[in-house]
Amino acid sequence: MIIRPSVPEDAGTVIPLLYSAIGSIAFLLTGTSEPETALSAMKEWYQRSGNRLSYANVLVAENEGKPVGAALFYHGSQIAELDRPLLERLAAKNGSAPSSFPVEAKKNEFYLDSLAVSPECQGRGIGSLLMKAFEAEGKRRGYERVALIVSSDKPRAKKLYSDQGYAVDEQLEIAGASYDHMVKQL
Repeated sequence: MIIRPSVPEDAGTVIPLLYSAIGSIAFLLTGTSEPETALSAMKEWYQRSGNRLSYANVLVAENEGKPVGAALFYHGSQIAELDRPLLERLAAKNGSAPSSFPVEAKKNEFYLDSLAVSPECQGRGIGSLLMKAFEAEGKRRGYERVALIVSSDKPRAKKLYSDQGYAVDEQLEIAGASYDHMVKQL
């Protein structure tokens, strides 16, 4: 098992994993309620730099040459810049768009947007390896605080994060779902 930076060619494997992790947030980001259309738009954004869904913000867990897990992250202070291309596309496509997406990350935290492991590889510690790699990247960049959100209906994921030292500091409502915002000091 290796953890490596993602490349645009990972889109076909990584995007379905990230889609499964973010649920209805995918529809919010892509402006559609159709799963196939959302997946297609996410793949397109993944292959570009300078946006929230970019491969440049992803670490991949690879086993036998195949991506089996991914961690998507960015600093909270960058979110307006990273969301701008998505919002502009929504405005062009629909004639209007929100001025911003719901705020998940605070400006003072290195934020784990999504963590996903393929179903056949879950329970093997890959999620923990990706968490450690995410935190190491935060330290390497000089950040002191990391954060994430977890859906209230995903107790296994919440336990993984709690076991890694994350604690709930607030609850959020995003795209009609309830989430716990969890933080950890590095």
